Amino acid sequence: MNAIEELLKKQGYSDKGISLYINKEYFGEMKDPSINYSYTGPCGDTIEIFIKLLGNKIIDAKFLTIGCMGAFIAGSALTSLIKGKSLEEAEMISENKIKEYIGKMPPEKIDCICLARRTLNKAIKKYKCETSKDGI
Repeated sequence: MNAIEELLKKQGYSDKGISLYINKEYFGEMKDPSINYSYTGPCGDTIEIFIKLLGNKIIDAKFLTIGCMGAFIAGSALTSLIKGKSLEEAEMISENKIKEYIGKMPPEKIDCICLARRTLNKAIKKYKCETSKDGI
């Protein structure tokens, strides 16, 4: 176990959360996303989400974050959970579902899960509003 993994373990993150942070599987920008939205939470952390749609199905998702490790882990968990889902199914993913996916997380970092979910919901709401104005 390297120093970062040890530190995250001591802080109270699960092995799954540590893996999400270390592997950075869903981290990064996306060219030509169907949906792109950035939201800054009350704590000052920001998550930017990128979603690629095929019809109503999420075929890819990525994120960027400026914030703590908790925001990074929550963004990674969320993007993992929404891939392959319809927009409506993605909207139904609860904070508890994200927390269950991550596993153990320091209690003071639970707000990061709220930030990730809120970013997704605002992104989808904006997308639906824009597409309904276009007559789609």
